[in-house]
Amino acid sequence: MSNTAQSLAGKRIASLLDENSFVEIGGYVTARSTDFNMQQKETPGDGVVTGYGVIDGHLVYVYSQDASVLGGTIGEMHAKKITGLYDLALKMGAPVIGLLDCAGLRLQEATDALNAFGEIYLKQTMASGVVPQITAVFGRCGGGLALVPALTDFTFMEGKKAELFVNSPNALDGNSKEKCNTASAQFQSEEAGLVDFVGTEDEIMGQIRELVCMLPANNEDDQSYEECTDDLNRVSADLANAAGDTSILLSNIADDNNFVEVKSAYAQDMVTGFIRLNGTTVGVVANRTEVYGEDGTLEKSFDCVLSALGAAKAAEFVNFCDAFEIPVLSLTNVAGFKACKCSEKKIAKAAAKLTYAFANATVPKVNVIIGKAFGSAYVAMNSKAIGADMTFAWSQAQIGMMDAQLAAKIMYADADAKVINEKAAEYAALQSSALAAAKRGYVDNIIEAEDTRKYVIGAFEMLFTKRDDRPAKKHGTV
Repeated sequence: MSNTAQSLAGKRIASLLDENSFVEIGGYVTARSTDFNMQQKETPGDGVVTGYGVIDGHLVYVYSQDASVLGGTIGEMHAKKITGLYDLALKMGAPVIGLLDCAGLRLQEATDALNAFGEIYLKQTMASGVVPQITAVFGRCGGGLALVPALTDFTFMEGKKAELFVNSPNALDGNSKEKCNTASAQFQSEEAGLVDFVGTEDEIMGQIRELVCMLPANNEDDQSYEECTDDLNRVSADLANAAGDTSILLSNIADDNNFVEVKSAYAQDMVTGFIRLNGTTVGVVANRTEVYGEDGTLEKSFDCVLSALGAAKAAEFVNFCDAFEIPVLSLTNVAGFKACKCSEKKIAKAAAKLTYAFANATVPKVNVIIGKAFGSAYVAMNSKAIGADMTFAWSQAQIGMMDAQLAAKIMYADADAKVINEKAAEYAALQSSALAAAKRGYVDNIIEAEDTRKYVIGAFEMLFTKRDDRPAKKHGTV
């Protein structure tokens, strides 16, 4: 191995991969440009360490930018090493992990560097939906380089020193870094939704390893499973109490209670992530009305509605799962769409994207209605109408056009309270109960909350060999 492996960039790779598994590629590559006295500067590895190794036995390709070499800037040969790594990953069908710490384009190489940047974008585009792509930002990632994590599937970011931006905070009209640090991990994870995980360098390495072990190696891999040691029929007695915070609910039904949540800080009214059921990786999408802290205290609460940000977050996640043949489980608890001026600008398009994502996905899809399921918002949440293969409802679930009390007030606008209450009860029994929906075939089975794990495992086992043909077309346009 070359001496570049001993740099901070090389040490990051070593801490990510299984011990002594990294093999460097292109360690002796240097810059070719001679403009502006470049020939007099040492550029070991041209500022990026590239190679391959394993994570818990899984083959991965890794590049790590070296900020000690011209600030880790991207030049012609720097990019050539990264694109070459992508070529190998596509041939072998293995994930690509990028560890970013870069001052941007190398000004001394001008158009050569600019063209090289574009070549990285192209390789990322070609790899999208073929092999998983993961990036982690440890230093600066600004300007055009910000598109690199945006083109990948999952982005990690160091919480204190890392910066991620297209335009720096001070370049924004009326803003400064002190006023609103738009380059911070907090902003990019909570407000922009670009970053999936935030933590220290050590935490990030551990999170990447956990995620890689959850994902298939490529879009044709069927090895994203492990031996299940958990009881397949395990009963979760208090599961109904977790209906508000579905991240807790999902942990409870997962094998060994292991839930890897993605974009946990963004659009928290929607939960997305991965669990294992009977050893198989399953993508999960769930409405959420409450967020509890590790100490069990209620930190946030949300209305039982579908928001534009939540819908967009879920749609992007479902598209990823479908691309990599990962089954999808949804937990539905939604009474309508979020109603405010800000939401109204985006909610129709976002809900359409979510509807399209679920309807377009050909992977096994299971929906569990755990609370309310009203109106078009319910239809968009993986309902049987748009293609869910199996739909379960908890016994106390409510399914229908709208809340029974509101429906009664509309139908009997001039009636007194007694009549309204009577008609509401009648409407709930005839039109809004889980039993009423099951009688019409919109629900396949009514289950008790505590039995959720065994029913969804059984459904996914039944759906394992699912095949779903679609009309011939290049791609949809939603």
